[in-house]
Amino acid sequence: MAEVDPRGVVVVKPSQLPAFCPNPAMPLWSWHPRVYLDVAPTGTAMCPYCGTRYELEGGPVKHGH
Repeated sequence: MAEVDPRGVVVVKPSQLPAFCPNPAMPLWSWHPRVYLDVAPTGTAMCPYCGTRYELEGGPVKHGH
């Protein structure tokens, strides 16, 4: 499960991809329709419903040729 850091940002490990919101740690009353967030290209994404910020642990995914 993703962890929330002291800044209130949800930190997602690469093994937990794809990232989605709401995440299981959120209280049930605050749930909204599930959306999948693409954190790989930039290392961060923000939920369009609730504004929760997600960060990929280790930063953006780098692809080589």
